[in-house]
Amino acid sequence: MSEPRPAHHQADDAQRRLRPAALLFEPAEAARDENHFFDLESMEDPRQLLDRSTELAVAFAEAADRAVEYQAMAAAQLADPKRFDRLPVAAIAERADWSEDYARRMIEFGRDLLESGGADS
Repeated sequence: MSEPRPAHHQADDAQRRLRPAALLFEPAEAARDENHFFDLESMEDPRQLLDRSTELAVAFAEAADRAVEYQAMAAAQLADPKRFDRLPVAAIAERADWSEDYARRMIEFGRDLLESGGADS
């Protein structure tokens, strides 16, 4: 059984979990190397590797959630009946590679987001 961590370390851990890792773009040469991923492969300390990979997993999940909100708002805008160039649900579904049912739900979700002030609220 491991020893409990001192209180100041526990506070650092809690704060680190609340803050997603920065998603920095990797240099082009690193991106071409299939074995390279945010320098994780070079980390030898498993504690450091677990911490950083967890930060990245949280950051990617939060980025994906946010991207979905922007998809929904864009779909709602494209389906807006006030637009002269509005798109039918089928066209939005095809463009986003969604089913029509999912497109309808995303349009509604996007309308709700737009009415409440967007993805940042």
